[in-house]
Amino acid sequence: MSKQLQAIRGMHDILPTQIALWQRLEDTVRGVLDGYGYTEIRTPLVEVTELFKRSIGEVTDIVEKEMYSFDDRNGDSLSLRPEGTASCVRAAIEHGLLAQPQRLWYRGAMFRYERPQRGRYRQFHQIGVETFGLADPEIDLELILLTARLWRLLGLNDFRLEINSLGDPDERAAYRTQLVAYLSAHAEQLDADSQRRLTTNPLRVLDSKHPHTQQIVAGAPALMDYLGEDTRRHFERVCHGLDAAGVVYRINPRLVRGLDYYNRTVFEWMSDHLGAQGTVCAGGRYDGLVAQLGGKAVPAVGFAMGLERLVELLELAGHVAAPAIDVYLVAVGEAAQQAAPIVAERLRDAVPRLRVLTHCGGGNFKNQFKKADKSGARFALVLGESELEQGLFSLKPLRDEGEQQLLTFEALATFLGEQF
Repeated sequence: MSKQLQAIRGMHDILPTQIALWQRLEDTVRGVLDGYGYTEIRTPLVEVTELFKRSIGEVTDIVEKEMYSFDDRNGDSLSLRPEGTASCVRAAIEHGLLAQPQRLWYRGAMFRYERPQRGRYRQFHQIGVETFGLADPEIDLELILLTARLWRLLGLNDFRLEINSLGDPDERAAYRTQLVAYLSAHAEQLDADSQRRLTTNPLRVLDSKHPHTQQIVAGAPALMDYLGEDTRRHFERVCHGLDAAGVVYRINPRLVRGLDYYNRTVFEWMSDHLGAQGTVCAGGRYDGLVAQLGGKAVPAVGFAMGLERLVELLELAGHVAAPAIDVYLVAVGEAAQQAAPIVAERLRDAVPRLRVLTHCGGGNFKNQFKKADKSGARFALVLGESELEQGLFSLKPLRDEGEQQLLTFEALATFLGEQF
């Protein structure tokens, strides 16, 4: 017997029993983004490796250890995208989209080779939002308010928002010098990852989850002390907007992002219900990335949210996906079985929103009715020989105490149109 094949470790199937919550999440996000005037863009899964080296940074964990990279038959180095921002920027430059401000969003699979654990997969899914050509802090604020609205619509109210400013590159460079000096004096006490980052990406040490390193970081210089007047004013306007909108937040001076291209405003929405991997949505401003990737310099800000984590939170909150169908058509007898697909088509024409599942495969009335009940449908529509002869249809509620009705097609369509 041949060995049974399985999904690659860290890459998972999304099964029919799970997909309804995914669809609800995706539809809600799409509806919110439509309401704010954002338009969708779709980019390839595979890009040239150089794109991510230039955007994310060659000395980041993602590029050094986590990317799925390979040489194609022409000898070009390609990579599965580990995040969506770089691809979106590349597409915007390539297709000349940046001559005017843009509000874009995307969704899809991302790939990172890391140890699979709760909330972390090697193939994971994100929805990302990117805006270009808008320098004022009001667009930073809009993105945070947009996500806050999304949580309300999803019924996910147990999030906390943390924000910070990373300053502009010259401010951050001055801060980096002081931070390295401080951390170097405590280098032997840092965890191994932080010791490595001290020479490659020292700001990431601020984000360490190692308890002893956190104690050392608590005494480190604060980036806020190195911000100039313009950067401070930008951040204050974001904070004032959040206050005016009634959005609760905490300024976290140790909040940094894992990618090199961020500047000024950064933010994260976090949950305490996901263990160590509690960030569900994160983003910020990256004004220098477009020029870094060969385009004309334009300001930019965006965010990405992890769909696996949000689906898990929906499940933990007790959200149950709605049934996939409204009406289960039970057909008893050969003539009824032959007529059933045509009846279902007439119903779909008459009530376009109606979701009808036609029983196929025969079976007696009792067994078909069990399947109708198990399907989650609100109604069973019964078509037997007697109904067929009379041109009538028997409609039985499956989820409440309503009476079974014997209806003409026109009356059936009217009734179901009122229900759905």
